Amino acid sequence: MSVTRRRAARIGALGLFAATTVAVTGSPAAAHVTVSPSVTTAGSYTVLTVGVPHGCDGSATTKVSIKIPEKIVSVTPTVNPNWAVEKVLADLNPPVKDSHGNEVTQRVAEVVYTAKTPLPDDLRDKFELSLKLPDAPGETLVFPAVQTCAQGEAPWVELPAAGQDADELEYPAPSFVLTAKADADTEGADADVQPVAQTTDDSGGNGAGVVSWIALVLGALGLVAGGLALLRSRKSA
Repeated sequence: MSVTRRRAARIGALGLFAATTVAVTGSPAAAHVTVSPSVTTAGSYTVLTVGVPHGCDGSATTKVSIKIPEKIVSVTPTVNPNWAVEKVLADLNPPVKDSHGNEVTQRVAEVVYTAKTPLPDDLRDKFELSLKLPDAPGETLVFPAVQTCAQGEAPWVELPAAGQDADELEYPAPSFVLTAKADADTEGADADVQPVAQTTDDSGGNGAGVVSWIALVLGALGLVAGGLALLRSRKSA
């Protein structure tokens, strides 16, 4: 077998090993109740998807209670025809102002989904919650969830200790980290720099365009040289 073929075989074997590793190590995380935000940018509006992948040790799911972090005031759940939804309110002290200047005295502390027909253990479902994220970049938002089943329950409320991996927990609480907003000043500076590369030279020609064409020609010559070298190596093999 030639050196080239041996390298290809090694690469293929490594790829298969990596794919197998991901499939094996990734499956336990998929078994947890999870929260997946459409947007993680601090201060932005987002839609959270709460995934319920299975029941409790084979028992069908009858209810899922999701606690909302204290910094979140308003939550709008999406209708799921298989579940009755309830928003549990808590008093705000002191009250806060909403985006329209209205005084808000209560916040949504918990959202509870109760199954109209129990969700079988071998089926999954999801819930969607629309809300505004706190303006706190770098902060971790935690949404403890209790999954109640026909027999037993799964309390997804555990938090990792400092330096501990959440995957080591038996019932990790769903969570995600708020990300920072894009720096508008940096973006504006980049926009100001871009036209400089397109200015014309003293002779009236476009200097950047000439450099680009030279780069393209050199690149094409390099590809041709590489192809000829490959042909020679195959013939010698």
